[in-house]
Amino acid sequence: MGRNAKEKFSLIARLKSVNHAWRGLGILIKTTHNLWGHLFFAALAIYLGIILDISANEWLFIILAIGLVIITEALNSAFEIDIDLTSPEEHPYARDTKDISSAAVFISVWMAMVIGIIIFVPKIFNFW
Repeated sequence: MGRNAKEKFSLIARLKSVNHAWRGLGILIKTTHNLWGHLFFAALAIYLGIILDISANEWLFIILAIGLVIITEALNSAFEIDIDLTSPEEHPYARDTKDISSAAVFISVWMAMVIGIIIFVPKIFNFW
């Protein structure tokens, strides 16, 4: 179930465990093609933020939106891998789980787009 509660804390073990996160990030980048689209729009938002000199508060919203999209995409990918492993044959609940996790990405992308529109559109019109 869990680890031994009496196990001593080890900073070295914690630092070594970061390797798992880096490995997971590598898998995410290699296997999740939609992530590349998200990263393109993240780079575009960062570029626009620099060009249009957005405020610190606006940067916070942009960074949170980018992070939310990437996190939901990562969780969606993890759920899909797990469902493919635990339910290799077609099952309506497996499909529902995949569709719902995909919907989470969809919602986060729309939220990010709305945040981008609210921040960038007025500045673009003032820029011209």
